[in-house]
Amino acid sequence: MCGICGIIGIENSEQAEAITRRMMEAIRHRGPDEDGLLVAPSAALGMRRLSIIDLPGGHQPVFNEAGNVAVVFNGEIYNFRQLRGALEAGGHAFRTHSDTEVIVHAYEEWGEDCLRELRGMFAFAIWDARESGASGEAARQARIFLARDRLGIKPLYYSLASGAFVFASEVRALIAGGCVAPRVAPDSLEAYLLFGSLAEPSTIVENVFSLPPGHCMTLRAGAPGATVQPKRYWDFSTAALQTDSPRPKKFKDAAVQLRALLEETVRDHMIADVPLGVFLSSGIDSTALVALASRDQSDLRTFTVVFPEQNFSEGKISRETAKHFKTDHQEVLLGPDQVLEQLDDAVNALDQPTVDGLNTYFVSRAAHLAGLKVALSGLGGDEIFGGYSTFTTTPRAAFVAGLGRWVPGPLRRLTAAAAVKIAAGDAVRKAAAAWRSPKDFPHAYYFTRLLFTPSRVDRLLAPYFDSLEERQNGPQVAPAWRRRMHETTRQAKRLDSFNSVSCFELQSYMVNTLLRDTDTVSMANALEVRVPFLDHRLVEFVGRLPKKAKCRDGVPKALLVEALADLLPDSVVGQVKRTFTLPWNLWLRGPLGVRLSQELSNLAPELRQYMNVRAVRGTWQNFIIGQTNWSRPWSLYVLNSWISRHVTASLTNAPSNTVAVRPAAVAGGGSSSRS
Repeated sequence: MCGICGIIGIENSEQAEAITRRMMEAIRHRGPDEDGLLVAPSAALGMRRLSIIDLPGGHQPVFNEAGNVAVVFNGEIYNFRQLRGALEAGGHAFRTHSDTEVIVHAYEEWGEDCLRELRGMFAFAIWDARESGASGEAARQARIFLARDRLGIKPLYYSLASGAFVFASEVRALIAGGCVAPRVAPDSLEAYLLFGSLAEPSTIVENVFSLPPGHCMTLRAGAPGATVQPKRYWDFSTAALQTDSPRPKKFKDAAVQLRALLEETVRDHMIADVPLGVFLSSGIDSTALVALASRDQSDLRTFTVVFPEQNFSEGKISRETAKHFKTDHQEVLLGPDQVLEQLDDAVNALDQPTVDGLNTYFVSRAAHLAGLKVALSGLGGDEIFGGYSTFTTTPRAAFVAGLGRWVPGPLRRLTAAAAVKIAAGDAVRKAAAAWRSPKDFPHAYYFTRLLFTPSRVDRLLAPYFDSLEERQNGPQVAPAWRRRMHETTRQAKRLDSFNSVSCFELQSYMVNTLLRDTDTVSMANALEVRVPFLDHRLVEFVGRLPKKAKCRDGVPKALLVEALADLLPDSVVGQVKRTFTLPWNLWLRGPLGVRLSQELSNLAPELRQYMNVRAVRGTWQNFIIGQTNWSRPWSLYVLNSWISRHVTASLTNAPSNTVAVRPAAVAGGGSSSRS
């Protein structure tokens, strides 16, 4: 597990190295064990390493035998041993026992098609100079191949700056490199307020984008700007519709096959040369991981976040689960005092603003302090086995929105406002939003995941929307995150009612919030979090099943429960589904709330230019009088705090923050290559 970064298309090698080293320093927390750097004509690639596999031999960059192909890599390849055997049989010679080296030889052997062979979580950059000379124009024709795993478990961000291409594992690293101006992307503020996180591929920083999950990109070192075009190599809907492998149609048969696949997947995810544990809640997903992992590791360690407020705490059931499976269990007590004391560190761990993530920060911190470098998480189980309420609320929202399209706008707005006044609550607000403005989103699913309703976002962003209307000449180009919404909707429409919601969840809430938050807050604590339920073979297997082969009325996640029926404790299976959340409604009415109130009254200048200050303060007041949920003022606090730390501070400390880079010339002298 690492952090990677680099710059492509800059002529001055010393400048390229300096920029890359600044980015490497900004992601030191992701890889405190060592660093690595490759500087070649018109390219510099860097990384920070958290050593997990082949501790003495896994140094990066890793080269091929000839030294003309190299990789910097963030993630884990779980089938690296099988791939190594196949590649060695084909004549490839290995120098290390790391999974990183497999990527180099797989790329040599299969080119871009190597992605089909890799099973794991990854973001990597490959420098391929096999068709280049040592210097001059030929050297600048080296290829740079970037790729991100199918589900987006590992992040990869990029930007074009003055003709050069920069990339990194974190948005903050791109800012630190000095090529990217620390400017807020106003279009992305809308996505953040709507959903509580930034929507891919957009980011909070202007002109910085995420390489989407299941995508790759090939650049030319000497002219990267001409070829910046992400290319999709995998998506859930296509995989779910594949018919080239047998699909069990009966519930019992599907459960038997799932059991074998789960056992193999968890076993592969436990490969590590360092201590490993499991994040344990009271839910089925994490309990399933503990049940399977404890069969292969007798000294398994488990971690649970517990609260003084017993109504919110999952301590009792998780304690019983740990005892049942004989794990070395540790509880992380979290109360308002602890949160307030560590609030700055927790928020500072976030690479982008988010309404979520703090619970994972604290449990990751505890695992790190206990000496662990790897932890398994149950993320993904709800998305593929149907654990979220969205599997039932999405059809209802679709009905409401569909009906609303036949009703005149003024009547919709009037009745929506009346409904909210009569019956307050998030479910009513979301339904009213779908009724009021059914065309706001390409699919009704997005109404089920709202933080602020679209009308409320309009009020919060009144200064921006007003200025946008004034300067708008002709049709507005939809921001990248809205275009991706339409693409996801197109894919989901190909699927049945169950898999369509899985498609939305995997490409929206999962990648935009859960995976991004888990990656950044765990890596801030030098901890690698693995997510077995998002192994692509497991996701594809479940996705290809018909609904009747994975659902039973009244049984949440029926297929998973059936597959592990002999292992899961009754106390876990029989409980009512609960959402893990911190007791914010209580905590924000004490000293923690005082902190939020003060900061929301003092917005960062870079945020104030886009937001209605009165509407922001009104959100806090609405929470105090019980008219809105804690998540809304909390989301505004995190947004303001992040911008103050990473935008305002960057502008204050470095008034001329953006570095002027000189793009690589079409022809001319070269620079030396070293690693």
